[in-house]
Amino acid sequence: MRGVSSRPTPGRRREYSRELFSPDRAITSVSTDSEIIRRSRDTPAAFAELYDRHAVAIHRYASRRLAQAADDIMSETFLVAFERRAAFDESVTDARPWLYGIATTLLKKHRRQEARAWRGLVAGGAAEQAVVAQGALEGQDDRLDAALGIRRLASAIRRMPARDRDALLLYAWGDLDYEGVALALDVPVGTVRSRLNRARRQLRQASGRDASAKEVDHGHESGRADTAPQGA
Repeated sequence: MRGVSSRPTPGRRREYSRELFSPDRAITSVSTDSEIIRRSRDTPAAFAELYDRHAVAIHRYASRRLAQAADDIMSETFLVAFERRAAFDESVTDARPWLYGIATTLLKKHRRQEARAWRGLVAGGAAEQAVVAQGALEGQDDRLDAALGIRRLASAIRRMPARDRDALLLYAWGDLDYEGVALALDVPVGTVRSRLNRARRQLRQASGRDASAKEVDHGHESGRADTAPQGA
């Protein structure tokens, strides 16, 4: 569904950009995302409506992960989506997982920068966004008061395998359910559950909570056994 290594020429890129960010905006409608994308295949300017709907959310996600590259990640996400709109699965009415998946793939080019950003948060004790991520996972609004606890939490997120951290941040900051995260990462739902369960255990350990507590899918229908392999 994604793939960002194959790119058009700079000239075609500029053409796509003009179509996507044209002042000749599409008229806002009650169409689903898939309907907008389908319409944009014949009328490229219609894709601007998808941008209007989701650009703020994609920028927010990118900014939380890597503030200095947020503008580039957001614009590149929609350019890649525009180029690959013919491959979008029309049975999926919500394009957010697709867009978040593209953004997450693009962020892989900035792994070192993101790692440095997390280290900076740890060193400065200013990992507020990490606490928000934990609150989303735990289904709670409480925050850790001690600066040391906050630093521990940021450090735990920084040390996570990239695949677990991506699942965690898509769930916490992308406001996606398990199925949405699975679509974004192009993996089975069971694999998402495994990754988030591992992330929860690490966050509980970092915050001094019981890491052996029973896992609960907060705010999502679940109850199914996790059949994904441990290495997922």
